[in-house]
Amino acid sequence: MTARALRLLVFDRHASGPLGSLPRVWALGAKLFRARGAFDRAFGCRGWEEALEQLEGVDPSRPIAEVQFWGHGKWGDARFGNDRFDESCLLRGHPLGNRLARIARRATPDGLFWFRCCETFGADAGQSFARAFSDTTGLRVAGHTYVIAALQSGLHTLAPGARPDWDPAEGLARGTPARPLAALMSTPSAPRTITFLEARLPAWA
Repeated sequence: MTARALRLLVFDRHASGPLGSLPRVWALGAKLFRARGAFDRAFGCRGWEEALEQLEGVDPSRPIAEVQFWGHGKWGDARFGNDRFDESCLLRGHPLGNRLARIARRATPDGLFWFRCCETFGADAGQSFARAFSDTTGLRVAGHTYVIAALQSGLHTLAPGARPDWDPAEGLARGTPARPLAALMSTPSAPRTITFLEARLPAWA
């Protein structure tokens, strides 16, 4: 019998700066989602090395269907505090990229990595990151173009080999796709909006 594929969550527990309360919110959300059966395991981590080590080590005999990351983000990266994962981490030989590759080899054919954080897929840098991540790992990847909180706008997905089909200016409050300066907050009327209570990608994503 084939083992059921895992659904995993990693979240930032690095409390610092004006957003120091967010790790407590993410920790509570992780407990609530696990109680609903949305995730098999959830890990609060302080950096990408720790997060990928946890993901790589959990139930190694089981495939992985989905990984969600809850933390901070900017255009083209995702962050634990100041610890950034960006396109450079995907280069051959990078320690984080090597760990990620081993995790990706355990993924199901429709495996998903969802960057559930602000702005990661916004502007030119966000589109480049989405494409590089998906093509390098072979995973479907999801992310947002807006600042997200209870509402989470600008949700897009990209499959390996595909090109981003969303406007690189989506979610920008100031600047240009080449030089973004500020992002818009998620709103009910913004495109492709979900709420924080939704544990799975909607059918339209």
